[in-house]
Amino acid sequence: MADTAAVRAKKIFDELAEELAPSGVDHGSLFGKPCLKTGGKAFACQFKEGVAFKLPAQPHAEALALSGAVLFDPSGKGRPMKEWVLVPVKHSATWPEFAAQARKALGG
Repeated sequence: MADTAAVRAKKIFDELAEELAPSGVDHGSLFGKPCLKTGGKAFACQFKEGVAFKLPAQPHAEALALSGAVLFDPSGKGRPMKEWVLVPVKHSATWPEFAAQARKALGG
């Protein structure tokens, strides 16, 4: 299998999920894609070449400021989910912090 950005994103997302599992984070599915949940609510979703995070105001702005980051539009029909930011794999070093902030915002 080629080492594409999507393959790297999935691998790094899986590693993050493994790290968070002992702290009570559940795996699930959102729009048919793997996601992380706390209290039954999704806060991160691996999608194509990145991970989307449901973020509160300050980290949301920080995530959107990253090159290549966009509002998460899982349908691809120009209807982004305003609280969710898709952060590309080239910024995967930021994923653990965004996951922590997204989880905290949901009370997890």
